[in-house]
Amino acid sequence: MGRPDEPRIDRSITLHLQGDWGQYNLHRICGWISLELGDRSGPHTRIAIWNGRGGADAVHAVARGQVDIALSTPSAFVTAALDGGGVYAGEAYPHVRALGVLPQRDRLVLGVHKSLGVSSVAELRKARPALSLATSMHDGINHVGWAAHEVLTRSEIDVTGWGGRLLEDERPFDSIAHVRAGRADAIIHEAIMVPDWQEIAPDLTFLPLEPHVLDGLRDDLGWPDAVLPAGYLPGQDELHTLDFSDFLLLTTTDLPDDVAYTIAWILGETRDALERQYRHIPADRSPVTYPLDPVAIGTSPVPLHPGAAAYYAALPR
Repeated sequence: MGRPDEPRIDRSITLHLQGDWGQYNLHRICGWISLELGDRSGPHTRIAIWNGRGGADAVHAVARGQVDIALSTPSAFVTAALDGGGVYAGEAYPHVRALGVLPQRDRLVLGVHKSLGVSSVAELRKARPALSLATSMHDGINHVGWAAHEVLTRSEIDVTGWGGRLLEDERPFDSIAHVRAGRADAIIHEAIMVPDWQEIAPDLTFLPLEPHVLDGLRDDLGWPDAVLPAGYLPGQDELHTLDFSDFLLLTTTDLPDDVAYTIAWILGETRDALERQYRHIPADRSPVTYPLDPVAIGTSPVPLHPGAAAYYAALPR
């Protein structure tokens, strides 16, 4: 079986995509799709890229018809939207569909300053230090804030109850900066591949999450656990923690089948255009984990749009 034929959309289309804050990986993916789709659509095609936050806002935007396509990470967190669970309570979106998954191997990690002298969550609970903990805001949109809230609550780490404070920001770089500057002596965050983590890691002890916490997150919310190999961060032991992987490209059942098929074809057949923007970075340190595998791109925790599913079904196995 050969590769699926290159599609062509003869009519001109107008499409709205939503990425990240403006200059990171989700926007880069949107730019790649926009160029390739424009080359294969009618001459008056217009494609706009809106700024977003890459969390629950992306799901709301597509489900409410504000944009046609949006990217959210991590992919497992989006499943709650289908039946109105978690931060989507009271607003189920069963019509949300996936166009594909772009791999990003990431983890949510909990680190505390070595001066605290603890090496486990149990020891931290016993010590009850007044932490200054840096993370993202738990506002119903930011997925890091949602994850941090669930992890801390289920681990019985009561930062404010112990006399400490939460330093809440939008992006990982701000949280890492708090640790670097000495404003925070603990952090729970993701984006572990960025070089900023390498700078602060030697001062931190990374705490594995307890099995009952990881089991509860998987059973209650569908969030998978994962292991971070020893030494990925300087001085870090093997770490069992929460998986925080993958960029999920979302739409709804309203997107025309031929547009969905063409975008899935772009993801699988023009993947070199995205990969070469990251190949100067080792694959295990890259914000997009290459090489991209079209079959894996079509493996989604959210049901695929029928048009996209047709492309993945035509792939040679």
